[in-house]
Amino acid sequence: MAIEPKLQLEVAALGDLSRDELVARWIKIYGCPPPSGVRRDLLVRAAAWHLQAKRLGGLSPETKRRFAEAVRQVGINGSGTASGSASVTSNEMQGDGKNADPAAKQRRSLSKGARLLRDWNGKTHVVDVTAEGFLFEGKSYRSLSAIARKITGAHWSGPRFFGL
Repeated sequence: MAIEPKLQLEVAALGDLSRDELVARWIKIYGCPPPSGVRRDLLVRAAAWHLQAKRLGGLSPETKRRFAEAVRQVGINGSGTASGSASVTSNEMQGDGKNADPAAKQRRSLSKGARLLRDWNGKTHVVDVTAEGFLFEGKSYRSLSAIARKITGAHWSGPRFFGL
């Protein structure tokens, strides 16, 4: 589908807006301020998507149906993971769990074949989950923490570093 030149110009002009103007657009579109710390690039992209969706019709009915089904599956599962994904409780991860953090009741289990992405200092780092552990830059690692240490040069909790 060809995009009309006028729409292309309007989308391109969003990049020239100030952060305050982009925040005002976000509030108008979503009815609330953007999350704290949201980057300007995301504000531009959200405004561009909304502008295009308004003009070109937005998501197809099939896509909306699939989103609704995914939301139902997460609601049924209740763990915040997609249906069919196993969750590992902190008790299983930390032995008897007597000193486990109550806020970390459940953690997501990573399925073989999953891919983790993390931007760090302007570089995107890719980690693949394997049956034996993790693959990073062609080398196998037993833990995400070892990979986080390799990337940052400092001790990090691997799951926390990768947002799990």
